[in-house]
Amino acid sequence: MPSILAHGHQGRAVGDVVEDLVGARQVAALGRTLADGGHPLEIAADAQVRAHDEGMTDRDDFLTWVTTALYEAELALHNGDASPRRALWSRNEPVSVLGAWRNAFGQQELDGLFTELGRSFSDCTSYVFELKAYGVSDDMAYTAGLEHTSASVDGEPRTYTLRVTQVYRREEGEWRVAHRHGDAVTG
Repeated sequence: MPSILAHGHQGRAVGDVVEDLVGARQVAALGRTLADGGHPLEIAADAQVRAHDEGMTDRDDFLTWVTTALYEAELALHNGDASPRRALWSRNEPVSVLGAWRNAFGQQELDGLFTELGRSFSDCTSYVFELKAYGVSDDMAYTAGLEHTSASVDGEPRTYTLRVTQVYRREEGEWRVAHRHGDAVTG
């Protein structure tokens, strides 16, 4: 079930994700494709609205959120803007990050971590989230995947891959990140 979301890469992978999310029939009905310049996130958002009206499941809704709002927030972070990421994180305890570079426990530490990351990252030339597994059960969900990133860290261009697992809670009808564990893939 691998799905790939990509920024900075041309190709069919993003279109495949949109089709996986909402089905080829619905993508075709949009009248826009990647080939004629449709942006994959716009296509997914349009398809999300149509598919929701046709009875999407909680699992479908969650995956759509991951591949749009969450993906966009991570891309913004890697370009130096941490505010979209922070907006998607829970304001309820407990929250935690077991990060590749730094850990955070609780709201205050989380705010400090995201501020620091926003200052550190810039000039993202490529961000690919390779979703390996996910699940939804009532108001809890998780994702596991690989984040392939090329961005400047403290002004130095870097390319790296993180193995990432995140846990989510649905709060007042909206998905929020509650925990992230990430570590570098070596070898």
